[in-house]
Amino acid sequence: MNRKRNAQAGITLIEMLVVVTIIALFVGLVGVNILKKGDDARRVAVRTEISNLTNALTLYKLDTGTFPSTAQGLQALRVKPDGVTNWAGPYLAKDVPMDSWNRPFQYKFPGEHGEEPDLISLGADGQPGGEGNDADIVSWSNK
Repeated sequence: MNRKRNAQAGITLIEMLVVVTIIALFVGLVGVNILKKGDDARRVAVRTEISNLTNALTLYKLDTGTFPSTAQGLQALRVKPDGVTNWAGPYLAKDVPMDSWNRPFQYKFPGEHGEEPDLISLGADGQPGGEGNDADIVSWSNK
């Protein structure tokens, strides 16, 4: 009788493999979804930074009468450019932010998409264009 109990009390190799396989499948499915959410969060953070920079640029324009030139760049929001009158900055509380991939935003004024300056993050790949997570995030479109 003791022999029967000892044989039933242990875990077989097949049972162990089934449990390990289920755990691996669960981690694989959850891991992929978490990575996708991380990418989405980065893109949302970039859109928020573009919105914040646009607001600061608007305040700059209200004080000075124009947006900073491409040569002056976003640094004009922190440090008064030479020859600019009525500058009442700094217009950003901290240094000019980097995008979610730790690259500087591209700034152009006059822009090519209306009267506002163009602000661009080149996405995860750091190259113009792209799709999905590599797609550019721009100030003139909500895509």
